Amino acid sequence: MKNLKDILFRVSIESVYGSTDLGIASLEFDSRAVNEKSLFVAISGTVVDGHQFIEEVTKAGVKAIICERLPSERKDDVTYVVVNDSKEALAILAANFYGNPSQKIQLIGITGTNGKTTVATLLYNLFKNAGYKVGLLSTVKILIGEQEFPATHTTPDSVTINKYLDQMVNAEVDYCFMEVSSHGIDQKRTSGLHFAGGVFTNLSHDHLDYHKSFAAYRDTKKRFFDELPKTAFALTNIDDKNGKVMLQNTDAKKYTYALKTIADYKAKILENQLSGLLLTINNNEVWTKLIGNFNAYNVLAIYATADLLGIEEIENLRLLSELESVSGRFQYLISNKGVVAIIDYAHTPDALKNVLETINAIRTHNEKVITVVGCGGDRDKAKRPKMAHIASELSNQAIFTSDNPRSEDPQAIIEDMEAGIQPQNYKKTLSIVDRKQAIKTASQLAEKGDIVLIAGKGHETYQDIKGVKTDFDDYAIVKDILEELEK
Repeated sequence: MKNLKDILFRVSIESVYGSTDLGIASLEFDSRAVNEKSLFVAISGTVVDGHQFIEEVTKAGVKAIICERLPSERKDDVTYVVVNDSKEALAILAANFYGNPSQKIQLIGITGTNGKTTVATLLYNLFKNAGYKVGLLSTVKILIGEQEFPATHTTPDSVTINKYLDQMVNAEVDYCFMEVSSHGIDQKRTSGLHFAGGVFTNLSHDHLDYHKSFAAYRDTKKRFFDELPKTAFALTNIDDKNGKVMLQNTDAKKYTYALKTIADYKAKILENQLSGLLLTINNNEVWTKLIGNFNAYNVLAIYATADLLGIEEIENLRLLSELESVSGRFQYLISNKGVVAIIDYAHTPDALKNVLETINAIRTHNEKVITVVGCGGDRDKAKRPKMAHIASELSNQAIFTSDNPRSEDPQAIIEDMEAGIQPQNYKKTLSIVDRKQAIKTASQLAEKGDIVLIAGKGHETYQDIKGVKTDFDDYAIVKDILEELEK
């Protein structure tokens, strides 16, 4: 139980009606989860406005409300705290409620369009292998030491973040690596957190359905670095044209990494094979099992972060060489007949281009590249023709299919994609709405040595159609299909 007055510390309050000397047992922004000891925070969401449930939660016994505007009728036995921004208030309240756990561990945030999951997850693995107690907050999973919890968002809500950070403190975790999404930053889920460091991977076309413009998307990412304290470090990919932008107004200590330009941390690719990468990092050679130019950047970001956190150089290189790829990130299998299937989360034009350019750079060109790709429904439509153009331009065969169509008609999504095909590539494309059938067709077209890329869903084990999630695992499905075809 916490006192309302105490957890309001640092919250920007406009007015208070009633007593703040109340016991609070939980923070809730979902009206269905409240009880008489809850503090209900009314959030103005993109779909639902929590203010419309204030009367409902007071009938359920709630005695304390955080809101941006007062209800038309107030109850005398209920305390109303009016704030300018309920989302920001919730984040600060959550940090206070759980005793500001982010100040008690080394919390490192990783942001960017691509590479967040790989960098965060592999930093978790590297520090775990170095003997530290480590936590992870990622798209794929939440880890506290070896204990795993399911992840539902790239950046969870602020109450969930602080709950897990508090558990990490209790488990004596030393470091936590956290994916920080543009949605999470914009919705103030990371407000009130104390970061020991921030890492920028890259920026490309994504989430413009939400942010409306690339500049707004970029500036949202930048806000994360603007808010870092002087005690933190800010590490940026200086090869990305937006890398310098991230550092412009930060008070944190500034560091850069690059493959192409002068930087604090510099790498060079010596060999790029399906079995891995041979790199020099700050003039030291290291072999890594990760594949492709984009992973060279990820490896360098991991090395630089570990160095900034005090891992000794030789140990850092040794630990890097032991890292394995992350589930659904350039994850591959080779069938008994020699067909290579690659499963990757590439769901943006830039990510798909990176993966296909990597495949084309390491293959012999005596084999075909067959790409299966779709685009998500209820998301940025501007990506669709770009994705199709890249797939058809950089593959020998491209098959357009469903990803997570959500509420949209999957055929309409595919038609949006098809608008991006250049005339010279028409004959190289097929459209198959059923994703499993599309994967099967690609596998049937593949011969010994051919590469089947299945892009877009990666680690996901479901497909979202009309609000219903059904089991769907690209890796398991292509593995079963290839085995069946070989009988």
